[in-house]
Amino acid sequence: MASEELAKKLQRRLILETATENANGEILENNNYIDVGVDTEEKPVTSNADTELSAKLTRRLGINEGTTEPKQAKVFNPYTEFKEFTRKQIKDMEKMFKHYDSGKDGFIDLMELKLMMEKLGAPQTHLGLKNMIKEVDEDFDGKLNFREFLLIFHKAAAGELEEDSGLMALARLSEIDVSSEGVQGAKHFFEAKVQALTTGSKFEAEIKAEQEQRKRMEEDKKQRRAAFKELKAAFQ
Repeated sequence: MASEELAKKLQRRLILETATENANGEILENNNYIDVGVDTEEKPVTSNADTELSAKLTRRLGINEGTTEPKQAKVFNPYTEFKEFTRKQIKDMEKMFKHYDSGKDGFIDLMELKLMMEKLGAPQTHLGLKNMIKEVDEDFDGKLNFREFLLIFHKAAAGELEEDSGLMALARLSEIDVSSEGVQGAKHFFEAKVQALTTGSKFEAEIKAEQEQRKRMEEDKKQRRAAFKELKAAFQ
């Protein structure tokens, strides 16, 4: 409520300032200065900033009042975006990503990448590490998120990496076989080994296998609980 009241006050103030400007002078769009008639001092135009602020305030009020829908952030789904990989492969990559994300912030930064490459037995120079990140750094923040990490294996499987590059060494030494299902354009150890199944049937089979595994685990838990109850009853 307090933020809504403040926003309304700011919006009213902007309207009053705009009305004063219209009454006392003209905004010169060509040279970005205001002519106020009596006062000859040149002042920068703030109308564009005021308009932008007013639009933001109006949108915020609309969101608070439920008349405007907030912008929805795009949800990243690795299974639909990287269809060339199986669910198991993506989960293996996620496990590896989390293992080397020592800061647990959802990113692998330069120092974490340095440690990763040393652990994999392919240490890189500082410049080499920066170039590795740069090659897949889509948002230019100087570190790798999970999507950018998956891009390394995507590029490797598609034959888009240089053989002597740091990223190729990372993909080769990661012990994640991204070629097991076959990928168009893959070469060397990423070349197709078997004929790929269709994406739909492949995911369906994997999901079914996971469900069966969970079902077996639940059955085991029930059996253990029953055995414990019988043992407890015997002692009582």
